[in-house]
Amino acid sequence: MRSHCFFSAAWRFRVLALGAVLFTVSAAAMAKAQPEEALPKGHYALPENGNMVGEAYRVTVKKDETLLDIAAEHQVGYEEIRRANPDTSLWVPKPGSQVTIPARYILPPVRREGLVINLAELRLYYFPDAAQSETPIVETYPIGIGREGYTTPLGVTKTTMKLKDPAWYPPDSIRQEAAEKGDSLPSVVPPGPDNPLGTRAILLDLPGYLIHGTNRPDGVGMRVSHGCIRLRPETVQSLFTRVGVGERVNIIDMPVKIGRDGKRLYVQSYPLEEQKAGMDAFIGALEKTPGTEQAVLDYTRLAATLDAGSWQPTPLAPLPEAVIEPRKQPRHWFDAFRSWRQSVETSYKTPEQRGDA
Repeated sequence: MRSHCFFSAAWRFRVLALGAVLFTVSAAAMAKAQPEEALPKGHYALPENGNMVGEAYRVTVKKDETLLDIAAEHQVGYEEIRRANPDTSLWVPKPGSQVTIPARYILPPVRREGLVINLAELRLYYFPDAAQSETPIVETYPIGIGREGYTTPLGVTKTTMKLKDPAWYPPDSIRQEAAEKGDSLPSVVPPGPDNPLGTRAILLDLPGYLIHGTNRPDGVGMRVSHGCIRLRPETVQSLFTRVGVGERVNIIDMPVKIGRDGKRLYVQSYPLEEQKAGMDAFIGALEKTPGTEQAVLDYTRLAATLDAGSWQPTPLAPLPEAVIEPRKQPRHWFDAFRSWRQSVETSYKTPEQRGDA
């Protein structure tokens, strides 16, 4: 379905808009306050080995703070903060209580260049260019994306233009949808506090999709837009000054990621419709992760993680040695599953599609 973030009559013909927890960390790491960092929140030095950055930590709730205030301060989104603190009130958390900040991430297994947007994760990764003497870093921010029925195209594209204080031209479908709810939308919304595009917009080289700010930052980290990729106002303003025209943008939809920290494997998963989809996604992620051919996994933990959609990396620790069966090929289950899946797919093909005589 077409996206509906229109911003200027002059460019309307070019652009549509792109518009508990199951994780394990050491008790010591979780007990201490936010780690001291030279980099701003959401900024991490790229690891020399492995593909994981950040740590989960705890902060103390201040008077009159909401859980969403804390999420915004620490660069996490609505779903992340809610799932990490399922027993904490969203709007009136108890002052002095502890809140978990789920700030550990597995980097997507794609080229570390420009912008990488993982729709399933509701998160954007930015890999700015680094001088030869500088340590390469990654910045990561929560995003809001299209709700059901408003999809975002996948693939590699690039930025084409940056607009400050864009106007919004809501299409007829959006105006009709608003009218059915008893609201009224004008044919054009000028720049200002009522503009859903916020104060900054970055156009993409797709049939009109863009990344922009929002006048409703509480929706960042949710599937709420008509297809646009939303960033918090302070985030889009920061990126706007640094992301150039022609910057590489890779939009992916990866609901399961495999991480490696030292010799230990981790899995990070997001809500999935069914267990089979989760296992398919896991196998796809495993194939993209070098060095996992001989991995011995705790399948019970894996199944529980995929079911829970924990949103934080969970160790795929081996079972106790006493119950691990000796295997010459630790991943024989993988080949068996792939053969089963191929046989099922083949069974639905016609004789002509199978190449039968």
